Amino acid sequence: MQIGSVILAAGMSKRMKSAVPKVIHPILGKPILAYAIATAQAVSSLPPVVVVGHASELVMQNINAGVEYAFQKEQLGTAHAVMMAKDCLKGKVDQVMVISADMPLIRKETLEMLIDSQLSNDGPMSMVSIVDDESRGFGRIIRNEAGDALAIIEEKVADAQQLMIKEYNAGIYCFKSDWLWNALETVKKSAVGEYYLTDLLQIAVEAHQPVKVITLPDAEEAIGINNRVHLAEVEKIMRRRINEAFMLDGVSMIDPERVYIEASVEIGQDTVIYPETYIRGKSKIGKNCEIGPGTIIDDSIVGDDCRILKSVMERAELEDHVEMGPFCHLRSGAYLASHVHMGNFGEVKKSYLGEGTKMGHFSYIGDAQIGNNVNIGAGTITCNYDGQKKNKTVIGDGTFIGSDTMLVAPLTIGKNAVTGAGAVVTKDVGDGEKVVGVPAHVIENKKEEDHS
Repeated sequence: MQIGSVILAAGMSKRMKSAVPKVIHPILGKPILAYAIATAQAVSSLPPVVVVGHASELVMQNINAGVEYAFQKEQLGTAHAVMMAKDCLKGKVDQVMVISADMPLIRKETLEMLIDSQLSNDGPMSMVSIVDDESRGFGRIIRNEAGDALAIIEEKVADAQQLMIKEYNAGIYCFKSDWLWNALETVKKSAVGEYYLTDLLQIAVEAHQPVKVITLPDAEEAIGINNRVHLAEVEKIMRRRINEAFMLDGVSMIDPERVYIEASVEIGQDTVIYPETYIRGKSKIGKNCEIGPGTIIDDSIVGDDCRILKSVMERAELEDHVEMGPFCHLRSGAYLASHVHMGNFGEVKKSYLGEGTKMGHFSYIGDAQIGNNVNIGAGTITCNYDGQKKNKTVIGDGTFIGSDTMLVAPLTIGKNAVTGAGAVVTKDVGDGEKVVGVPAHVIENKKEEDHS
């Protein structure tokens, strides 16, 4: 049995009051549309057909998933939009599932249940309803005394009695393919000049063909996004789902409602996430870490047994047993090897800090290669920019950099060397040399003393 899917994403979404199409507004780092695509892909035999219209080029630029596009040049309603997918699916699939791009909370299990319902249905279509106290603008399901669905009445044309109905059309359907394309041809234009997909229910009923309705136990799954209030509501639900999944996998969260983690993140067991922490992009956190409070990690890798307090990481990497914070900033290209300690108000950019290195507070290291077991005193600065280009600083193993040292790159400091507090180092320093002053000069050479 071949299953096709159509995702409706052509609307103008005026209520968002945005120059950006609604379906590419982000939720936890991904466009709204991306969630519908991923769910449809999980149950479809062919790539989902996304029907685009308003700002179609911008929508397609933001979606790189495996989909096929159909174009609705005129906004003539949902039935007209589905008809645009006909050439992509007719004769290729047995069943066609239709969902909306602005409903990212739909679960794969719901679509599987809908498809199974239709496969066991002698009639041409199955659909999903919800029961809730809040209508959210959904049409009402009209049933007869036997409980059979007869029609869908849109909220804006419903009378007072119909408005009291608490069962709503969720806008999620599965149709027999051949019946769908023929039935769409018979849909009549509404008073506002549009062709509504909801009319297919009445078309089936009038032909005495059974329609199955599945009522979801969880109404929040069918929440659609029409404005930014809905966007925030859906993101909160999505964040709760993600955090619950992590906690069930062995990650602790002190206050999950105050933790923001995107779906693309990986976190190891026994890691503890504290409040006001944001972990985004393709970040990967190891086991037994403590992250936060007040930490931001973007597209970064954190090894096992790390402690990060009130700090920021951007495209950076930590090996195991690293401690940093509070108020540290790792910029792009920063790499801290195992057992590195980074004190408060330190910043590292495009640099490697070797195993066991200690970086004091109020320091900046940029474009540098730092060896193992180096001590970087408080207030140390790599002066890596000469006004035209960035230059590199290299520091050997076991070297001691005194507080307030200025390292004027390009510069190489050898192993087991020492710089005095407040030194301005403008020339290379050899292994074992001690330099002090402005500009720094050699006052001691341990290697020469060892040979005397």
